[in-house]
Amino acid sequence: MKEKCNQYEGIFIFGDEEKLKEHLETCEDCRKEHEKMQRVSELIAEVAPQIKEQRRTNARLKMACASFALVILVSTLGVINLNPDVHDTIMYGQTMTVEDYGLPVDSYGLIMVN
Repeated sequence: MKEKCNQYEGIFIFGDEEKLKEHLETCEDCRKEHEKMQRVSELIAEVAPQIKEQRRTNARLKMACASFALVILVSTLGVINLNPDVHDTIMYGQTMTVEDYGLPVDSYGLIMVN
C-alpha cells in the first residue's frame, strides 16, 4: 500500500511558489490537499465582507450604548447638583445618625452596649 505524502505543509510554509507547483504536478495527495485549501480560501473570501459589516454593526451598537449611558450619567449628576434637597441628603454628615434614631450613644457617637 502506498504511503500518503505529507510534504504539502512544509513546502507551502517554507518553500516558494515554484517549488510548490512542481510538487503539485507530481503528487496526487498534495494536489487534493491544495484543492481543499483553495476551497477554504474561497469560503473565507466569501464571508469576509459579512464579517466586516457585522463588526461595524457591533461598533455602532457599542457607541449607542455608551452615548446612552453618558446621557443618563450627565442628567443624573445634573439633578443631584441642581436640587438642593437631594444634594444635602447625599452629602456626608447631612443624613440621620444613630443618635437621631434614639439609640444610646457614647461621647464618640458609637452605640453604647451594657
